[in-house]
Amino acid sequence: MNILFIGDIVGASGRNLLRDHLSVIRERFAIDVCIANGENAAAGLGISVPLAEEIHEYGVDLITMGNHTWSKRDLIKTIDDLPYVIRPANGPASWPGRDHGLIRYETGNVIVINLLGRVYMDAHNDPFQMIVPFVEQLKAKYKTKIVVVDFHAEATSEKIAMGWYLDGRVTLVAGTHTHVQTADERILEAGTAYITDAGMTGPVDGIIGMDRESSLRRFVERLPAPYEAARGRSALHGVIINVDTASGQARSIHRLSWPYSIGSGE
Repeated sequence: MNILFIGDIVGASGRNLLRDHLSVIRERFAIDVCIANGENAAAGLGISVPLAEEIHEYGVDLITMGNHTWSKRDLIKTIDDLPYVIRPANGPASWPGRDHGLIRYETGNVIVINLLGRVYMDAHNDPFQMIVPFVEQLKAKYKTKIVVVDFHAEATSEKIAMGWYLDGRVTLVAGTHTHVQTADERILEAGTAYITDAGMTGPVDGIIGMDRESSLRRFVERLPAPYEAARGRSALHGVIINVDTASGQARSIHRLSWPYSIGSGE
């Protein structure tokens, strides 16, 4: 089985990339299952029902979220109507929505879990304390060993720690949130595929997807400025993993930069 995990979709630019290229990518790399982080899909902040439906129609089987899950407040009332959208599992018990997702595929079911980090982030329930029993419960329930974890976190150290903590227990730990694709993709000792950050799908000439002038005003002049998605060149970033469906272990992991690498100068 080949699983494509797509890094944070940012604004219309990221959504248009999916519209124009995802079907080609799925065919070229024989993708069976596609998962994407969509917490920045609405102009960089949150997601709405129409945008979730749009992304799903373009070929994303399941959408994960993050710290901007509730930026579009209507989602609080509507997320339960979106079976292909999951919110972080370590949020408060009061949160609506699904704390995991299941993608049914002919060669094996795929469990998807979204977690929020706590270092330099708003306080949430401890992801380390809850994740192992949660994973084992879901694997027993759905009779599958294929588990993908989107760890939406700020600190590289916390992401690496989660990778090692879940090594051998899940198929993939993919970091999201920082929007810059890291070059440390690998298979850990017990068979879990890992990358610190899958990258961003959207405008690459802004500042982590946001408008340069507004971002520089905040950094340089220390004055308020609106958060707006950048324009210009865009790219899709993520990872493709090949999975042994019987063991749930990853055979390989490869970074994807489409249609070009940020550093290519193209």
